[in-house]
Amino acid sequence: MDIVFKYFPDVTEVQIGQFRKLESLYCEWNAMINVISRKDIDHLAERHVLHSLGIAKIIQFRRGTRVLDVGTGGGFPGIPLAICFPEVQFHLIDSIGKKIKVVKAITEQLGLENVTSEKSRAEEISGKYDFIISRAVTNLPQFSNWVSHLVSSENRNRLANGILYLKGGEFNKEFDLFKNKHQVFFLSEHFSEAFFDSKKVVHLTNFS
Repeated sequence: MDIVFKYFPDVTEVQIGQFRKLESLYCEWNAMINVISRKDIDHLAERHVLHSLGIAKIIQFRRGTRVLDVGTGGGFPGIPLAICFPEVQFHLIDSIGKKIKVVKAITEQLGLENVTSEKSRAEEISGKYDFIISRAVTNLPQFSNWVSHLVSSENRNRLANGILYLKGGEFNKEFDLFKNKHQVFFLSEHFSEAFFDSKKVVHLTNFS
């Protein structure tokens, strides 16, 4: 996890311990329930943990912010962000039960009291959240249709409430529907590793 501490040098001793434990926990659980590809587990810190924390380079969530992680898989980006922001509430959902089983086990073993999770689809969720986060589970227009009604109208952060979407590659055509409602942040401006050359965080807002 040294790559994480390289870019986030101000983490506390508690957070350092949680991030280090995270690595061993995923290796153990992934051997039983495959939530990370075999080729990627050796690059867990860079391709999953640090990638998830790209959102933390874009926004510092304020205390009490409510975040919904849709299609979290094994807990990304939600779990690394929950370690980073212990005073923010995260709700992680995925339609695959075995993945949520891993999420629940890891959050419990890390002692993350700011994380809840459930087996569910975005269309089945109610309530309001400041931000909806995800790692490219589908195209942006489709994702926006799933979750835009869940975004609260009361802003409490520097960025307006909306979707924060981790995405790679070229996808300009997907923006045709959003006009001036989106902003793109390039993770290569924050992380020097080649993996991040094409990685971005897309912020979508103003859904009315």
